[in-house]
Amino acid sequence: MTSAESMQAPVCLVENSNGELIVNQEALQILTSITKPVVVVAIVGLYRTGKSYLMNRLAGKNKGFSLGSTVQSHTKGIWMWCVPHPRRSDHTLVLLDTEGLEDPEKGDSKNDSWIFALAILLSSTFVYNSMNTINHQALEQMQYVTELTDLIKVKSSPKLVGEDSADFVGFFPDFVWTVRDFTLELKLDGHPITSDQYLENALKLREGKHPRIQRANLPRECIRKFFPKRKCFTFDRPTNDKLLLAHLEDVHDSQLEPIFKEQANEFCSYIFSNTKPKTLSGGIIISGNRLGMLLQTYVKTISSGDIPCLENAVLTLAEIENSAAVQRATDHYLKQMVLKVDFPTDTLQDLLNLHADCEKEAISIFMKYSFKDDTHKFQEKLVQDLETKKNDFIHQNEKESTKYCQTKLDYFSQTLMEAISQGTFSVPGGYKHYREEREKILNNYDQLPKKGVKAHEVLQKFLQSLAMTEESILQTDQALTDQQKALEVEQVKREAAEKEKVLLEQQQKEVEQKMEAQQRTYEENIKQLETKMEEEREQIMKEQEKMLEHKLKEQKQLMEEGFNEKAEQMNKEMDDLRKRMSESQKSSLLSSILGGVGAVLMAILPGAGKLIGLKLMSIGKSLK
Repeated sequence: MTSAESMQAPVCLVENSNGELIVNQEALQILTSITKPVVVVAIVGLYRTGKSYLMNRLAGKNKGFSLGSTVQSHTKGIWMWCVPHPRRSDHTLVLLDTEGLEDPEKGDSKNDSWIFALAILLSSTFVYNSMNTINHQALEQMQYVTELTDLIKVKSSPKLVGEDSADFVGFFPDFVWTVRDFTLELKLDGHPITSDQYLENALKLREGKHPRIQRANLPRECIRKFFPKRKCFTFDRPTNDKLLLAHLEDVHDSQLEPIFKEQANEFCSYIFSNTKPKTLSGGIIISGNRLGMLLQTYVKTISSGDIPCLENAVLTLAEIENSAAVQRATDHYLKQMVLKVDFPTDTLQDLLNLHADCEKEAISIFMKYSFKDDTHKFQEKLVQDLETKKNDFIHQNEKESTKYCQTKLDYFSQTLMEAISQGTFSVPGGYKHYREEREKILNNYDQLPKKGVKAHEVLQKFLQSLAMTEESILQTDQALTDQQKALEVEQVKREAAEKEKVLLEQQQKEVEQKMEAQQRTYEENIKQLETKMEEEREQIMKEQEKMLEHKLKEQKQLMEEGFNEKAEQMNKEMDDLRKRMSESQKSSLLSSILGGVGAVLMAILPGAGKLIGLKLMSIGKSLK
């Protein structure tokens, strides 16, 4: 199978077959194999305007995306070319070339709208390519941007008036308008201007109440609302030789007009330096794998006749990715524990310390790769899985200790057991001899290293197995008086009681250590969750501040252009946004954590509940 790193040419990602959009499975496999973050550049525009040539330049090739040399459109659907990013080794550049809009060979304009919408949904930089100039006609051909709020939903709940533009800005890509075969002088009122100023001047609203003027202003308003970051590039003709123009993919750079080469290089440099990795609201980084899953969700929704909803698509993606994050974290925990644990450990605490280190890393991995786990279902699953794995290691540690200690005691006691079966101690003075042999066994066992957590318990059971035999040898030893026998019985009882006490103390200590381990698990989960939620809240606040800044800028521009009524209408949108920002700042993270995941975690970790549950619950209540 072709990998993203070895793609020598583009492949069709979304087929447009008889007006129906279908995801190409071969291309999807290539895309979903990319684990790096992706920088996605999509280009749209009228058919036969040279879109494919620009995309080939970004890929560093002359040939790749089909250019065609006739009036017939070559590109159908959406074609993809994944190449290493020229300036970010840890990212992959995904280029998406779309079929030409308003192709007369197509009978359904709705299909163009969906291609346009998909390009918006998938890209981090959206390039609109047009010919000659940004005039009234060129803006009219941008009608598709006016349909976006009807083709894409941000939230699954019914739309509320005034919230559209703010929510759309949160996930819309950066906007680049490329004007090909540009022959005008970049001047305004006799003064030189930049291509960016040229675009902004073209986007100024026209005054008047006539429906025709209102329709003309609509695409301008939408571009200004939805794309706060805008850039424009104008290109001269690549060459004045018509024969060369017809086969531009075969034209060497030396045959191109110097000004065009400079403009093309400037365009590529801007894209490489300024195009951001594809992200979703909240700073969720999108890899090729995640992009592929989103694409499948979008196309499936479109094919069903419904409207793609970003919130639903993200939740669907989160279900898959969070489940994978749990597995990734659990696998890491198991791998590290297998590497670090040398069975049997001397104490339970030794094992629990290793567990704590590996668990902390696992939780960190889960936090890194999970997102939108709002109900904390997946974090709870991770805690449950790690608790189960920890108990498995505890049981294995006990099993290995038992096996090792039993084997050694069997070896040390072999001579004693043979002597007992031969009646060696059933003679006057035999009890003293028996005690000497028994003491040798205990000394050897005491000096044995790495006995592990079951050392006392195995020894206790061994001594209990000898108790009846020992009593028999004592009572039948004619060299001892009744008083001496009574004293020996008391001595044996004291020794047994002492060993029983040591064993019980160890068992009690281990119970406390297990409870403390669960407490550490609880605290580590809460600590890392709080950090993650704080980072997410800060990211959302930054996005909201960016939206507010954009709205203020747009309002100011409207007032400067004399559209005071439209500027006034924006106050409601900004007030709603400020209210959401204020609510985000006031919310108590610890309170929400303790009120949600905290209670569930303490059910999974009863030891933590016993030690700190009441204290933390009281803190949570005081914060509400």
